[in-house]
Amino acid sequence: MVDLAALSLKELKQLRKDVDAAITGFKDRERRALIEEVEAFARDRGLSPSELAGLIGKRTRRPAAPKYANPNDPTQTWTGRGRRPLWVVAAMAEGKSLDDIAI
Repeated sequence: MVDLAALSLKELKQLRKDVDAAITGFKDRERRALIEEVEAFARDRGLSPSELAGLIGKRTRRPAAPKYANPNDPTQTWTGRGRRPLWVVAAMAEGKSLDDIAI
């Protein structure tokens, strides 16, 4: 076991880099082994890797309905997701709340 108290700051930082690299390498090896295992399982059952990839559908997010509208220009709306539009920031700076601009 390593006596951490006896190591200098430089040695501790190097040790941390070495440990981080070892963890990353371990995770990469485990992932590669798992992928190989899944591909072998699929091949044994007659599926190619491209067919296997096609079985996994990408999850798509449905568009959200707008929850807020710009009081000065009702065509500008915001769903409440993501970064606040500038008109929302300006309305809040004027003292309005999100409830005030809600649709």
